[in-house]
Order: sequence, then C-alpha cells, then structure tokens
Amino acid sequence: MLSDTASLGAEIRATVRLALPLVLTQLAAISVNVVEIGMAGRLDARVMGAVAVGANVWFFAVMGLLGVMMALSPNVAQLDGAGRRAEAAGLFRQSLWLAGAVGVFAFVVMQGGAPLVVHGIGIDAGLAEDAMAFIRSSSWGAPAIAGYVGCRGLTEGLSMPRPSLGFGLLGLAVLFPAGWVLLFVFGLGAEGMGWAMTLTAWVQFFAFLGFIRQSPRYRDLDWASGRRGPDAAVLWGLFRLGGPMAVSLLMESGLFNSTALVIGRFGDVAVAGHQIALSVASVTFMVPLGFAIATSVRVGNAVGQGDYGKVRRAALIGLALALVSQIGAAALMLTVPFGIAGLYAADPAVVAFGGGLLFLAALFQLSDGAQCVAAAALRGLKDTRGPMLITMIAYWGIGMPVGMWLTFSQAWGPPGMWAGLIAGLSAAAVLLWWRFARLSAGLLRGR
Repeated sequence: MLSDTASLGAEIRATVRLALPLVLTQLAAISVNVVEIGMAGRLDARVMGAVAVGANVWFFAVMGLLGVMMALSPNVAQLDGAGRRAEAAGLFRQSLWLAGAVGVFAFVVMQGGAPLVVHGIGIDAGLAEDAMAFIRSSSWGAPAIAGYVGCRGLTEGLSMPRPSLGFGLLGLAVLFPAGWVLLFVFGLGAEGMGWAMTLTAWVQFFAFLGFIRQSPRYRDLDWASGRRGPDAAVLWGLFRLGGPMAVSLLMESGLFNSTALVIGRFGDVAVAGHQIALSVASVTFMVPLGFAIATSVRVGNAVGQGDYGKVRRAALIGLALALVSQIGAAALMLTVPFGIAGLYAADPAVVAFGGGLLFLAALFQLSDGAQCVAAAALRGLKDTRGPMLITMIAYWGIGMPVGMWLTFSQAWGPPGMWAGLIAGLSAAAVLLWWRFARLSAGLLRGR
C-alpha cells in the first residue's frame, strides 16, 4: 500500500514538473496571435481585418505541420523509457528532413491554393488582397515552423520542457520589435506582419537547433548514428504516425472555424461575442494542453519501460490534473462571465452576448480537457489512426449536425452552435477514453 502511494505521488510530481513549463510554453504560443492581431489593430482596422482573415487561413496549414511533426515526441519518449535515449539523435535528424518536406508542401499550398479560400469567403476584394499578402509572406516560415516543432519534440520527448519555454518566449521577444518596425516604420501593413512572423519562425528554429547541438544536455545522444541523408523507412514511419494526428487537429480546428463562419450570419454583435468566448476558452485550454503533452511523454516512457500498469496510472493522473484546472476555469466563467467579457469589449450588447456564450463555454471545459488528455495518452501509445476516425465522427458526425440542427431547425441561434461544440467534444472525450481503456487493458493482458 505504501509502495503504491509512493509510486502515485512520484508520478504526480513528475507529471507536474514536466507540465508546468509546457503550460507556460503554450500560453506563450497563443500570445503570438494576440500580439499579431493587437499590433495590426493599432495601425488601422483594415490591416487588423486582413491579418485576422489571413491568420485564420494560415492556421490550417500550421495545424497540419504541427500534427505531422508531433510524431517525434512519443517515439523519443518510448526510446528514453527503454533506455535507448542515444538513438533519439538519428530519429531527430530524420525528423528535420520530414520538416523540410512538409514545410515546402505547406508553402506551395498556401501560395497557390489560399487565394481560392480567401476569395471564396466572399469578403471585400481589397481586404482579400491584403489577407493574401499576409499569407504569402508568412508562409515562407513554414519549414522553420515544422523544424521548430521537431526541436520541441526531441526536447520534450526527453522530458526537458524548459528549453521549449525559453524559445517560445524568444519568439515573442523577436515578433514584437520586428512587427513594430515592419508595420509602423516601413508601413508594410498586413504583408509586413507576415514577414515578421516568418522572421520569428526562422530565428526560433535556428536558435533552438543551435542550442540542441551545443548544449551539454544532449551530448549523451549518439549524433553519429543513423543515416545523414533521408531514410525512407524512418520518414514513412514518422509520417504514418503524424499524418493521422494532422487530420485530427484539422477536424477539430475545422469545427471551431466553421462554427465561426455559421455565427457570422447573425451579425456583428454575435461575431464579436463569439470571438470573446472563443478567445477565453482558447486561453484556458492551454493549461490542460500542457498537462496533455506531459501525459503523452509519461505514457511513452512507461511503454518503453514495459510497465503497462504505469501506462494507465500516467494517463489517469494527467486526466485528473487537467480536470482540476478545467473545473477552476469553468467556475470562473460561470461566476463572472460578463466581467470577463467586459475586459474585451465596451459595447454592452457585445458584453451581454459574449457573457452568455461563456456560460456554454464553461460547460465544455471538462469535455475539452478530457478529450485532449485522452488523445495525448493514445499518442504516447503511438495510436493515431483510431483517434483520427473518432474525431471525424465526434466533430463532424455529431458536433456539427447537432449545432446546425439546434441553430436553425430549433431556432437557438448562435448558442446552438456552441451546444454543438459541447456535443462534439463530449463525444470525443467518451470515445477516446474508451479506446485508451481498451488498448491499455490489452497491453496488461499481453504482458
């Protein structure tokens, strides 16, 4: 009994130590969006609108890059758990080849295909051109973003989260002055903000890569192992794991973006209120996301060690920590929703609408945290295709149809779409945890 309690306490402490810097890293990452929109807004409303539209389109490419490159972390975590930490260097080298390939692909798609999306939205022609200028300039940073995520995957997979936090803060330190100069000194508008994003991405990537090669923390890795050129088998293994994760992220982000487009039919007040509630929910989501990333690493370590009881324990501890954070966030949204909305807007109608939606946002906090940790635990098991199918069903087979039905057939209006989000996230949480329970039980039976 005492041994079990000690093991539980040790796992909680290990998860918290790993997760706290990751939470701050995620908050730094989301702050980039706040900075880019805020700086553009200080110039003028047109530039702000162009950056907002361009950033929403560019966001899909970034999600694809993140998903593919997230394959590295669970692989590294399993190697570390198995006592084969040194082999992570060769895998990391191959991940950089993958980063270059998917980064160039994203660049080509954004340069050639994004105009169809931007003009298809039906916005003002001049605003569309400015949004495209932002996308064209920011997409030059696609390979750097993918490479930077690879650097994070190696470092976090080795249970070293602090470098990710440091280089996340470096990104903010570069973006603000670069954006200021390009926006206000050179007057490049939305295009200048895109170039500032590109510069930031390349500085982060090269700085992180240089740190990895020079820091003594990585000297025990076998940098001479593996092929220096592309290894098709290794690259395919990474892509086979990361590709479904990219689809899962696109399914989820597509649901939220589509919700915004539907709510756009209900006027400016509804759009503004929706953006307030979504912004608050996005910030609070960074906390369980940090716990989820830590959970993925802890589960991967346990798999590498062959300790399948620890696999379940790591996942459940991650879930408990995420739910505690989400209960706090939900309580805040339920008790002072209009006070929170008032921090974003002065218009009483917008504050009232946004505060009302925060009640609904509070209801999906637990589901959102639970599905996030479940998906991460499955990543730690290197299971991604099953979760991909689950997210398709939950978000687009349940969430979107329920939202559309309540919004239009039942005349709920915008709150109906938020009810659809609750339904989709809840379904994802239940199905993902069911899958994890099934797979982890199979591991225990087979040991």
